[in-house]
Amino acid sequence: MPIDLNRTEEIFATSTDLTVGLEEEFALLDPETLDLVPRFEELRDAAAADPVLEDAITGELISSEIEIISGRGEDIHDALANQRERRRRLFALAAERGVLLGSTGTHPWADYREQRNIDTDHYRRVVDGLGYVARRNNTFSLHVHVGVRGTDRAVRACDRLRPILPLLLAVSASSPFLDGRDTLLASARSQTFTKSFPRCGVPDAYGDWATFRDYLELLIATGSIVEYTQVWWSVRPHATFGTIEVRIADAQVSAAESDALAGLIVACVAQALRDIDDGVPFEDPAPRLVEENLWRAIRHGMDGRMIDLGRREEVSTHAAVAELLAWSEPAREDLRIDVPPDAPNGAQRQRASLLGGASLHEVYADTVRETTTTYAQEVPA
Repeated sequence: MPIDLNRTEEIFATSTDLTVGLEEEFALLDPETLDLVPRFEELRDAAAADPVLEDAITGELISSEIEIISGRGEDIHDALANQRERRRRLFALAAERGVLLGSTGTHPWADYREQRNIDTDHYRRVVDGLGYVARRNNTFSLHVHVGVRGTDRAVRACDRLRPILPLLLAVSASSPFLDGRDTLLASARSQTFTKSFPRCGVPDAYGDWATFRDYLELLIATGSIVEYTQVWWSVRPHATFGTIEVRIADAQVSAAESDALAGLIVACVAQALRDIDDGVPFEDPAPRLVEENLWRAIRHGMDGRMIDLGRREEVSTHAAVAELLAWSEPAREDLRIDVPPDAPNGAQRQRASLLGGASLHEVYADTVRETTTTYAQEVPA
């Protein structure tokens, strides 16, 4: 489908602030070995008999991966209610067919060379265009869409979200293992995907829609992209939905972690919009400085330190996240978004288990059990 930026402007002009859409990616696993298995097409076809699931399941790059989407929720609570019902149905469907679902940012030992790519026009273009970079990307993430009225507000909110992307990654990190070893990273997914794909990671600050549109028009005119979704930035205005899409987070081991992270991301977008509307001053940090913090998040997650770009000094990542929570508190109060108590994230729990003497298989088996028992639970009455 040709990229119609005039249509994008129309979509954002009629978009509603703070509607929410959630996208969660899961690994498809053999119940005995926990190896990746190419069962996406089978589950997709089976889901066609379920009126709730038939439009809620999508494919990703490999046939050993499945994505469940909430559709548009009027707010974060509506989106979560939709997603919980769809998760329950997906996990039940998978169980009926002898498939387990895993939810960490990477599979700990799967060989990317053995994975089959799904057969769609989009993913054929991705693989043909990027070669090894695409083939190597066997990763799993959480994406959050938040409705925003107006293209300029969307671009400016993305600008304000740039410096907090490393913090959101640090909180969400759940992928310490890859290729059968401890990578010593908190988010191997980010190193594999975010730091490898073109037009990915921390975007420039564009300031307004006209500047961002000029960038897109250059990419289109030079044949750099033929679909808008080939702009893979970790935060982007979404041309089709009239949303800001935040794409920085690893997939979460438990449903509670995924729900809490989604709520925090929505609150950050909402607070950025409040600050724009209230005329709160903001100075765009240089990309190289945000990238410095992004590396710290990839390497150390919540166990490290960040650079406070305003004070030009190091602070603990926990202190930096506390400041993020303080900044977003007005939006969280308005939206009734709770922040759970500080607890080890997925990467910290997995590495602690490995260092405690568990094998890599045992560590991953524990995460799969946690995923199964939390995401598959019945929806509260």
